[in-house]
Amino acid sequence: MTALVNVIVTLGMLHVLPAGLRLIDPDRFLRTARLWPLAAAPAALSLWLPRGTPATALAALYALACLALAARAPVRLLRARPLDPPTIAVTTALVSPAVAATALVAERAGYRLFGFDLDILALTVPHFHFAGFTAALVAGLVCRTLGGRAGTGGLARRAAYSVPAGTLLVLLGYFVDDWAELLGAVVLTGGMWAVALLTWREIRPATGDRTTRILLASSAVVLVATMLLALWWAVGEATGIPHPTLTWMAATHGLGNALGFALCSLLAWRRLAADARTPGAPTAPDRTTTTARTRADRLETSP
Repeated sequence: MTALVNVIVTLGMLHVLPAGLRLIDPDRFLRTARLWPLAAAPAALSLWLPRGTPATALAALYALACLALAARAPVRLLRARPLDPPTIAVTTALVSPAVAATALVAERAGYRLFGFDLDILALTVPHFHFAGFTAALVAGLVCRTLGGRAGTGGLARRAAYSVPAGTLLVLLGYFVDDWAELLGAVVLTGGMWAVALLTWREIRPATGDRTTRILLASSAVVLVATMLLALWWAVGEATGIPHPTLTWMAATHGLGNALGFALCSLLAWRRLAADARTPGAPTAPDRTTTTARTRADRLETSP
């Protein structure tokens, strides 16, 4: 399990995070996104070293970068007028890597932070790179695109609230009990299924590019399956019914979220943003799609 988790975490640190930062704000976060692999590379190396001082020091460098990123979240909240669901979602995305990096430093040091087993700390790292950062970001993108549309806007806004809320509840569940974690899993799953539904029914058909449609469809289908696994595991932990092991979850839920959801989603949204910036690019069938692409390119536009 360790090698697989390390690969998933490496993907999250080196590719998913900088790609997501460009989608949050391609202007304000461009320099951060370009430099991010320099901060993430030492942490990626630390994953393959034995626990100890060298691995901890390398992970700490990454933690400093993540804390600096999280420090930008309150500024964006203060600038936001009004405080809408996409803003809350993107704030969650900016803060989540700091949670992941803190767990990574503790795990690499062999320190049972808050009494948690080292295996749990190790799994917290990918969880807050993908469920925390990527899921919140994609929920925000979907809401920014569809939030003002009659019929689907309400569901998009609820998804943008539910994903951050579910992520927070799962984190709080670590400190309370399995039932509290189950509540978080239910809220998070509901939000992510809403994102999958909106991606499939609204975002995917609106683009004229076949590759983008395939990426969006793949992310939606995989998300339904991976979150069902997460719900099954949480129910099993709370009730004692048979459920997948952590190793099996890493190989299915974890790998599926990393490759099928996060990677496909970010590639698709980058293509949508690139289309919106390309002069003379083929336009979508209607004006709504053009607006969607423009909004995807500027998730946060506060001055």
